Amino acid sequence: MNRQAQAAVLLLTGGAILHAGLTDLYLRYVKAGLQPLLLAAGAVLIATAVATVWYERKDACTRPPHADTSAARTPAPAPGAAADNDEGREGDGDPDRDSAPALRRDREVEHAHAERNAEPHLTPDPHPHREPRIAWLLVLPLLALILVSPPALGSYSALRAGTALQEQPWGFADLPPGDTVRLSLVDYAGRAAYDHGRSLDDRRIKTAGFVAVGRDGTPYLVRMALSCCAADAVPVKIGLTGRTPPVLQPDTWLEVTGTYTAKRTKDPVNNGIIPFLDVTAAKPVAAPRDPYDESWNG
Repeated sequence: MNRQAQAAVLLLTGGAILHAGLTDLYLRYVKAGLQPLLLAAGAVLIATAVATVWYERKDACTRPPHADTSAARTPAPAPGAAADNDEGREGDGDPDRDSAPALRRDREVEHAHAERNAEPHLTPDPHPHREPRIAWLLVLPLLALILVSPPALGSYSALRAGTALQEQPWGFADLPPGDTVRLSLVDYAGRAAYDHGRSLDDRRIKTAGFVAVGRDGTPYLVRMALSCCAADAVPVKIGLTGRTPPVLQPDTWLEVTGTYTAKRTKDPVNNGIIPFLDVTAAKPVAAPRDPYDESWNG
């Protein structure tokens, strides 16, 4: 993967992140409050890609033309080799010519030592190294981001994770006036599990969530709560009793109206408390723009 390919991957990744951040698609991955950071990350990636292309072209324009390195690849004669030959020819009649081999050995040792200490970049590499092809695997997450639009977490994930109601909240705010009060599913679950209905004041509650059906056939209304992103999503479940619809399709969004009931059960995954709501009316609704409940601060 050369610099141009790297810049292309960065550009496409930044564009995909900007597309997700400017539409509702990002709400399937992170909380709504992280949208500015997501847009900033996409802009930085695009700027990095443009800068990479600009510097690469600038370097190509200022790079000197390739010189002929054939002479550099031809090994030079060892220093003193010609002198050794001359000395050998001149020493044919010299009675001390027996010392010539010793001198040549000394010079060969000096030449080998000089080659070992030579700067490595001065000798061109006759076998240039190629970039590893495994780097192209970086394109797979990009293709998944562009081509696949995953749905929000639903009943499959909810039934395989324990309820998030593990710690008692510090307190509960007063409910607004009116006979019917609209509460988030997380708010109702906390009040029903730890306040025993005292803050609900026997009032009718209206809430919404998607349907999940337990192995024993118990219907649950669920919202996935986020702390940061979909990777840390945890379910908050309430059981449904009373006038529930005769047919409940998993992952169908329902808006239910009902009253508090003391009935509760234990989550089979983590033994957390699952309170119930006594349903008096229920109707299917469209999935909300933001499928996750961000009121959770667990």
